[in-house]
Amino acid sequence: MRHWRTWHRPLVLFAAAMAVMAVVSGVGLLVDDRVLAGSAIWSKPFKFAVSFVVYALALAWMLTLLTRGRRAGWWAGTVVALSSLVEMAIITLQVVRGKRSHFNVATPFDASLFSAMAVTVVILWAGTLVIAILLLRARIADRASAWAIRSGVFLALAGAGVGFVMTRPTTEQRAAGDLDTAEVIGAHAVGVPDGGPSMPLTGWSTTGGDLRIPHFVGMHALQLLPLFLMALVALAPRFARLRDPRVRLRLVLVASGAYAALTALVTWQALRGQSLIHPDGVTLVTAALVLAATAAGAYGALRPRSGAPATAVAEKELVS
Repeated sequence: MRHWRTWHRPLVLFAAAMAVMAVVSGVGLLVDDRVLAGSAIWSKPFKFAVSFVVYALALAWMLTLLTRGRRAGWWAGTVVALSSLVEMAIITLQVVRGKRSHFNVATPFDASLFSAMAVTVVILWAGTLVIAILLLRARIADRASAWAIRSGVFLALAGAGVGFVMTRPTTEQRAAGDLDTAEVIGAHAVGVPDGGPSMPLTGWSTTGGDLRIPHFVGMHALQLLPLFLMALVALAPRFARLRDPRVRLRLVLVASGAYAALTALVTWQALRGQSLIHPDGVTLVTAALVLAATAAGAYGALRPRSGAPATAVAEKELVS
């Protein structure tokens, strides 16, 4: 991994600011007993700050891998950092005011803030898309690394895209009547109101679907798939099969497919208004099929094949 001083500086500075914000929000959770929409009022900025730290640092590192379009990548990363900063500022402002930040159209001011957040999310998504396209064009020598990074960033885009679904009026909101006079438009939950019974820490609904689950799962592919490959490399000295770069590539492909299937599964589950912890038979069967396919893929990836073993080049790669 390249030295952190070469990472994209605006994204690193933004991550540092979000680390400070996570501490501030943590203090807020301890000293401020206000509750909003069923959750401690500082829980949203805390979760967003922590998520932004890992998201920004992952992108900051990935931008060092570009071999072409470095200038475009720098600007795309800077746009992501600035748009995320604006979004976080609005979330924090609304917490201070004791108001909801998301889906709040109760007053013209609240509606304008929510609209501004929608714009920043679109800009953030577009900036990440530019980075993803540049990574597709980058010449990354290790094929397993290339697949882990590219799969991670495109799955992150899919997860982020779930956020656009949340902003649409729910079926219940449409049935209630005139949306022009509504105080809330859009929701995290599906089939139940926001702010109902929820899981500890995450706040995900325990009685209905919750679109924050696929949003979270998809976005964090950006970190988890590269970390999976790093774990394979770290284990390679102990397990001979993992010393072969072809085996690591096959395992990364299996992991990418499994992660994509998991993201699709929890999205489908949420859209059907089903809680993550109360799956029905169809969901369980589908999950079992995904698990079986993943196990079969991993077995096939690790199974010895005819041909030469890992070459000296592969051994040199591990040492470097």
